[in-house]
Amino acid sequence: MFFIGLAFLIILVFAVFALSKLKAKKTDPFPKNWHNVLLKHVDFYESLPPELQKKFQNRMMLFLSEVHIEGVQLELQDLDKILIAASAVIPVFGFPEWHYSNLSGVLLYPDNFNSDYEFGNKKENRIIAGMIGTGRLEKQMILSKKALYHGFANTKDKSNTAIHEFIHLIDKMDGDTDGVPEFIMKNSYTIPWLKLIHKEMEAINNNKSDIRHYGGTNQAEFFAVASEYFFETPSLMKKQHPALFNMLQQCFQTEVN
Repeated sequence: MFFIGLAFLIILVFAVFALSKLKAKKTDPFPKNWHNVLLKHVDFYESLPPELQKKFQNRMMLFLSEVHIEGVQLELQDLDKILIAASAVIPVFGFPEWHYSNLSGVLLYPDNFNSDYEFGNKKENRIIAGMIGTGRLEKQMILSKKALYHGFANTKDKSNTAIHEFIHLIDKMDGDTDGVPEFIMKNSYTIPWLKLIHKEMEAINNNKSDIRHYGGTNQAEFFAVASEYFFETPSLMKKQHPALFNMLQQCFQTEVN
């Protein structure tokens, strides 16, 4: 019985190993010409030393191996994939192992869209630049290409739509999109974080803050908007909102300049 049990255990171990190998997706090599593209368009990447740029490249390719990007009425360009992947990596770069288990695909639209996912000259209320899908679009992200590009072209407006949506995904990792990212935030920070959120939201809604007004909508939007500010213009946030800056730096476990 001992040998039968041992043989079964060995077979089980090999079966699990083989299954894990089958599930693992091969990561394509990083295209050499993407380095200069990143230097030109992504300030976060440009600020990294060479050894961390290499790490950033690897993380991008891992993301692209796990998440399918599809253009809707547009032909995908390399820059589309580069900016989406960079948006995914930036907020989780401080975590050695990260997989967006709640995301399987990104749909890239040419322009903003409405709540029915429609776009075009004849469509009304095309005010949405990005969103996390629900229902039939669960585990999907929808992004406007126009907004994606604008987020990286203007690095002084404290706004980046793609990063904003990936922050929502991070927030949702604990099951609730509530502005309290328990998946990455230590429990001891939760109450101070909530107090800080309410204080900052009150300032926003009283027009006494330079944080984008949309951040006063609810806790989830505050977390996403404040995180955009943190990654877009960290030195300004450190000056204007030192407590918020320190809390986000601990939350994301990353150094930003």
